[in-house]
Amino acid sequence: MSLPVLVAVDDDAVALGDLERELRDRYERHYRVEALPSADEAYARFEELAVSGEEIALVLSGRGLSGAVGIPVLEAARRLHPQAKRGLVIAWGDWGKPAIGEAIFESMARGLIDHYMLRPSSPPDEAFHQEVSALLLGWAEARRSLPYMVHIVGESWSGRAYELRKALVSCALPHSFCLADSDEGRVLLGTAGDSQLPVVIFPNGRILTDPSNAEIALAAGSAVNPARIDYDLLIIGAGPAGLSAAVYGASEGFSTLVVDEGGVGGQATSSSMIRNYLGFPRGVSGRRLAQRAYDQAWIFGANFAFMQVATGLRREGDRLVVTLSDSGDVHARAVLLTMGATYRRVGVAELEALNGAGVFYGGPTSEAPAMAGRDVFVLGGANSAGQAAIYLARYAKTVTLVVRADSLAAGMSHYLVREIVLTPNVSVRLRTEIVGGGGAGALDHLVLRDNAHGTQETVEAGGLFLMIGAHPSTDWLPPEIERDERGFVRTGQNVTDVDPWPLARNRMFLETSMPAVFAAGDIRHGSVKRVASAVGEGSVAIQLLHDLFAADRRQPGGRPRRASG
Repeated sequence: MSLPVLVAVDDDAVALGDLERELRDRYERHYRVEALPSADEAYARFEELAVSGEEIALVLSGRGLSGAVGIPVLEAARRLHPQAKRGLVIAWGDWGKPAIGEAIFESMARGLIDHYMLRPSSPPDEAFHQEVSALLLGWAEARRSLPYMVHIVGESWSGRAYELRKALVSCALPHSFCLADSDEGRVLLGTAGDSQLPVVIFPNGRILTDPSNAEIALAAGSAVNPARIDYDLLIIGAGPAGLSAAVYGASEGFSTLVVDEGGVGGQATSSSMIRNYLGFPRGVSGRRLAQRAYDQAWIFGANFAFMQVATGLRREGDRLVVTLSDSGDVHARAVLLTMGATYRRVGVAELEALNGAGVFYGGPTSEAPAMAGRDVFVLGGANSAGQAAIYLARYAKTVTLVVRADSLAAGMSHYLVREIVLTPNVSVRLRTEIVGGGGAGALDHLVLRDNAHGTQETVEAGGLFLMIGAHPSTDWLPPEIERDERGFVRTGQNVTDVDPWPLARNRMFLETSMPAVFAAGDIRHGSVKRVASAVGEGSVAIQLLHDLFAADRRQPGGRPRRASG
């Protein structure tokens, strides 16, 4: 099998030599490096590699002496090798030139380039290689060939095999899926022996047959049961708000437990690429952001208990008690609710029956490779739906974004709207709903209703990703915690005080109608439904805990700051 190709293009011989040297010295063992001195030679080579079926992992194009290379080369690479990562190489100081800066901004908005980097200086240029390695990591992630990949082999795409893929997504674990009767499936099953399907094969060689979600979490090294029963802070929900609170709470010395019915990241793991998150100019996937936040919280000493459902919350004296589905009662001085929200169901019986067989709730990060060459639809008008459409466009023949609103701008960030408009194989249908569909064992068609004209149309469809609305995960909460008409938790001044506030102090900003119970992120009434906002609220909650515990110490019989044990 031939090695994937790294292509460097520049008509400046010195610049091309620098690129070729750095790429060969560092990557030639695992990639084939090709250096091309003109745009025409690059176009011809891209065609040859596409015809022969060889993979290009990365194309780096310099501006060259003539200015004829650069972005046009990268645009051609995207057309013929959509999975290849593309980097524009510029000289030091070029970003300050208005024409170059505008070309970079425009090209990134159109999805023509993944990022820009500085031309390598005297070796070893580790800054240059950091950029190259990041792009190669993104390429490996897109083609499901990351290190420590978990493999699932099943009889069909739906059923328990789909549930296992969802469980691995919730644990932020990179994974791949193949059918048992495929070539890859037969090879993997050869290592698993005579096992009942579905089979999950872990990077350390461990093989599980039709495992439970808890067994998956344990095999991945995650905790399932709490290490103790008494904490300063118990966080329910390991999405962005919960992970942020865990990082700041543990780093401030609070004994902290995070509980989640799945794994880490919450709904953020469905985001294939978040480009407007502070500090990640290349963008970051929701999975990678969640994994890094989990690692950070764990290093500071936060405890985790996954695959646990919170079923009850009550007060006993000066402690709050949360009942967990598999571990019983856990006590805490304060509770932070960060359960987030889940996507609403589409409500079409024929489509619900195909869940996992072409119909998917949430983002496409694990399912996108199977959409290659298909006509795919995304239902939703928020950022997560836009990110899904852009990501799917790398694989699918066409992607149609179905939106009930009159415009994309009603619920989506400007940078995403611009990128969607400029992506050739993505189209948008406004004022439209999905009212039907089906297929024999797998999705093959949808019925769309144009609400503006009252007409219906049946269209061919090889995949549907549903990312509509949000239903807060608050049904289990006691009646003492006030919620609005849609189920979102009221906090601070938004609490209506139907029941009198029992304390002398004022209710705090994120505090619910139950003292010492706070809420942050998507679950909170009036919150901004963005990852960065949820992270910010999680960190604010920790400052409120300082104020809360200080107020407790001032009361007669107040407790010390840390919980015992």
